[in-house]
Amino acid sequence: MASRDPEICDDGGGGSSSLKKPLLHTGSWYRMAGMSSSRQSSMLGSSAQILRESVSIFLCVFIVALGPIQFGFTCGYSNPTEFEIIDDLNLKISEFSVFGSLANVGAMVGAIASGQIAEHIGRKGSLMIAAIPNILGWLAISFARDYSFLYMGRLLEGFGVGVISYTVPVYIAEISPQNMRGSLGSVNQLSITIGILLAYLLGLFLPWRVLAVVGTLPCIFLIPGLFFIPESPRWLAKMGFMEDCETSLQVLRGFDTDISTEFNEIKRSVATSGKRATIRFSELKRRRYWYPLMVGIGLLLLQQLSGINGVLFYSSNIFRSAGISSSKAATLGLGAIQVVATGVTTSLVDKSGRRSLLLLIVAKHSSLYGFFGMLSLVGLLIMVTGFSLGLGPIPWVIMSEILPVNIKSLAGSVATLFNWLAASIVTMTAPLLLSWSTGGTFIIYAAVSTFTLVFVKLWVPETKGKTLEEIQWSFR
Repeated sequence: MASRDPEICDDGGGGSSSLKKPLLHTGSWYRMAGMSSSRQSSMLGSSAQILRESVSIFLCVFIVALGPIQFGFTCGYSNPTEFEIIDDLNLKISEFSVFGSLANVGAMVGAIASGQIAEHIGRKGSLMIAAIPNILGWLAISFARDYSFLYMGRLLEGFGVGVISYTVPVYIAEISPQNMRGSLGSVNQLSITIGILLAYLLGLFLPWRVLAVVGTLPCIFLIPGLFFIPESPRWLAKMGFMEDCETSLQVLRGFDTDISTEFNEIKRSVATSGKRATIRFSELKRRRYWYPLMVGIGLLLLQQLSGINGVLFYSSNIFRSAGISSSKAATLGLGAIQVVATGVTTSLVDKSGRRSLLLLIVAKHSSLYGFFGMLSLVGLLIMVTGFSLGLGPIPWVIMSEILPVNIKSLAGSVATLFNWLAASIVTMTAPLLLSWSTGGTFIIYAAVSTFTLVFVKLWVPETKGKTLEEIQWSFR
């Protein structure tokens, strides 16, 4: 049983606080490995120390990134399988449209639950809970004989994706050193684009039922992987598991690294803001709460209102209407562009800063694809490239950084919910807008991106080079 700091666990109400345990082990079994490693530390140089730190961080990010790959695969699945599923199950186009949109419905439910799940059983436990309905959902789709199993599977997938979309960026932000947090945080969006690309690529060769079975693999590998990484040290500290928090932080930073400054900073942060698990609604009027909440919701809302999901969901139809015979291959190329562009952002975000990169990319994005909107293919390429460089990865990074620890579960759930709600609206309206006018649709999305530029310029802070605790103190 891990020790708990009585000061941190005090709920401020005079009664005993409820004991919150992580669903999975906290990572305390690393302690023996750490002691063994420390005895050999004198034989290792500074370069080896950096390597061990990097391997530890990269291993954690690599494992949890399987969740966003699942996220992307779910988003991309409906594109290459549309006509096969309609033919095999004798569905109407409207029934298949319901199938596509149910992922968003399930994700909204998952988003509502994600904060509380991650708060009460830990970040790793939350990902475990997300993985199970994802696997069951894909199996239900693969064995579907009519739309009922198809719909049930899509809802289960969506629920898991909704939990993943909140938990993964938060976990990565909480384990990353400040000089790597932007790049590692961008891996979340990079993994989503890889998942989409895999769905597009495999959809060229595999029947839709086999493709659904393949969709189970990311979460099948995620579940055992979660047992080999430590829990978030900041969540452990908030829950009062201070010994496990120190061990987790030591594993993540390397056994030869002095973590005392960072550990004490985390302790001070949770001591001042984590004594009470919830806050009163009236306290949201305080700037330290409403300002980061407004920024988080605004960024994730505007990310989707830029129109990316609607365009990607119907890219095959756009290419087909433009006279391209192999629309699936063209869509595959679009997915590849997403991966490359997001990879570029991953390498830049810690060097250039979140806010400055977002301002630069959104400015180019809104002006160019609005101008080229009448040329649908050029506009589509500009839109996807610009989104992947800026609006795709950076809002998730900033959201996971700026929310105060004692409202992160509630505020993060609300921001994620708004993101999925906007995604649903865009997905439902995109076919109507594209049938009305392709150029007009691009211009509308460009107008939203222009407003996003103003929003970022006026209200979004720069978080580059700051610890999570420093960022949250800046809102006081």
